[in-house]
Amino acid sequence: MSDEELDLRSLSDEELVEQMHDDLYDGLKDEIVEGVEILLERGWTPYRILTDALVEGMRIVGIDFRDGILFVPEVLLSANAMKAGMGLLRPLLAETGAPKVGKMVIGTVKGDIHDIGKNLVSMMMEGAGFEVIDIGINNPVENYLAAIEEHQPDILGMSALLTTTMPYMKVVIDTLIEKGIRDDYVVLVGGAPLNEEFGKAIGADAYCRDAAVTVEIAKDLMMRKHNQLARGA
Repeated sequence: MSDEELDLRSLSDEELVEQMHDDLYDGLKDEIVEGVEILLERGWTPYRILTDALVEGMRIVGIDFRDGILFVPEVLLSANAMKAGMGLLRPLLAETGAPKVGKMVIGTVKGDIHDIGKNLVSMMMEGAGFEVIDIGINNPVENYLAAIEEHQPDILGMSALLTTTMPYMKVVIDTLIEKGIRDDYVVLVGGAPLNEEFGKAIGADAYCRDAAVTVEIAKDLMMRKHNQLARGA
């Protein structure tokens, strides 16, 4: 396959970034890592690589996922390639104090051990420039509270794949209300059996149909939150 082999170093910055979008789309991990390394060598800032090459690439993946052109297995490959690129950038981003879009704590609720959807949301959110703390599966309310206290996120995400575990989301939201901290966080809920009505009924900020929609909603709500803070200042 040697004639297929593309020498990434021979590409201009612009061509390389476009190639990285294609490689992300195809879930090519090694090529993404190499692309990130080349751009770093060429003096690109980690934040610029993150936004122009990786986030933009995942945005394209997200659109085709939303429109039913790509499916979960393919998106997981893309997200894994993104993760590999992020592995190089994360320590550098931390050093430079690059701006984060926001921070999210996410987990599947108590009694539920499904995590593919949640993992996909985590990866897509990370791909959009959010910092994500994934607390895993089967989380009682205490786990959410501990994670919120420790990480001070902007967003709390809850996932459920069973009709029997869905109501537990309300338990978590009600507990936040009791503690007087509900309004400090954007609460997003998702999972196959949920719908918009359910999200409204339990007092979530939004119901997210899938990972791509979650990213769009999260960005939109963060923007609104920033605008409100700016107006209130």
